[in-house]
Amino acid sequence: MYDFGLRQALSGYRIAYRPQEVNHCPGCGGTHWMIGRLTAECAFCATALPLVAGGASGNGVMRPRPAPALAA
Repeated sequence: MYDFGLRQALSGYRIAYRPQEVNHCPGCGGTHWMIGRLTAECAFCATALPLVAGGASGNGVMRPRPAPALAA
């Protein structure tokens, strides 16, 4: 079973896209990224990196469902 990060401190540095930092591409060294829900892709060489934050930020992340209409 996967431990969901319990051993992450022991595994060392992992290459990932970190928001609020300058991220250099490990493939070409570029700094322009296309950000998706789960990954960030280099605009120059298309190297994909996972997002550290998991993509849970921005407008419209949580949309409330409308309440179902009650039958009269």
